[in-house]
Amino acid sequence: SGLERAAAEYGVEIKAIESADPVGEGEQLLRTAAESGFDLVITLEYSHFDPLARVAPDYPDTLFSIVNIDVDQPNVVSILYKEQEGSFLAGALSAMVTTMEGNDKVNPDKVLGMIGGVQSAGIDKFLVGFEEGALYIDPEIEVLQAYSEGFGDPAKGKELTLAMYEQGADIVFQVAGGTGAGVFDAAEEKSHYAVGVDSDQDYIKPGFILTSMLKKVDNAVFDVVSRLVDGSLTGGTIIEYGLIEDGVDLSPMEYTKDEIPQAFLDRVAELKAMIENGEIKVTDITKE
Repeated sequence: SGLERAAAEYGVEIKAIESADPVGEGEQLLRTAAESGFDLVITLEYSHFDPLARVAPDYPDTLFSIVNIDVDQPNVVSILYKEQEGSFLAGALSAMVTTMEGNDKVNPDKVLGMIGGVQSAGIDKFLVGFEEGALYIDPEIEVLQAYSEGFGDPAKGKELTLAMYEQGADIVFQVAGGTGAGVFDAAEEKSHYAVGVDSDQDYIKPGFILTSMLKKVDNAVFDVVSRLVDGSLTGGTIIEYGLIEDGVDLSPMEYTKDEIPQAFLDRVAELKAMIENGEIKVTDITKE
């Protein structure tokens, strides 16, 4: 959608390249795109970091961009996100909701849960932000943490979530890819909440996903193309997108907003402004 917006606004020619095996065909796809004469080739596939490092030097006149990882080449623009900032807001909202009265999806216990796919700095970046947001609201909150050891195991996600619910949690943040489907199933089964990630996942189990922590890839792609058009896009750089750049945020909460007191939403807006103006600094564990 970011490309389509750029095409409409700037008149650039765009082409989406799809593959049945984007991982296995990574190098071939990147070379085909580069040889087709595009000024800018953008890949959203994380696993392309290795083939891109090999391909980019062979096409010095082509600019490449990759999302979610830094590839150190003079003609590559790396797009990174301040996921910790959006996760902080998700944690803060969860901490407010978990003990609210009059909501039968939560209990009086001050307990939240987080499930990561695998333990790594990239995943822990979300989890640390979420926990910091929760503790900012209430230092007495207990935040349970587990890893599913994979991103494609919904059964494991459900098992871990049910275990957290048994320990008093009523809201569980999933940062586990396809494993998260099991987290959502558990939320619906036990009539509790989950928190989605990356895209707006609220629709998957309407009413049982409190919110989703969004990474607005469309805005980043549009911004990168804008810089290409005005001549300011420079290879060998990293562009980071956080709250103030409209690169991360919470979902509109279409299915749960009516269940959340306006005072909670106002508080989240205040925290967002405090992060944007530097009053709150959320830990980026990847830079520790």
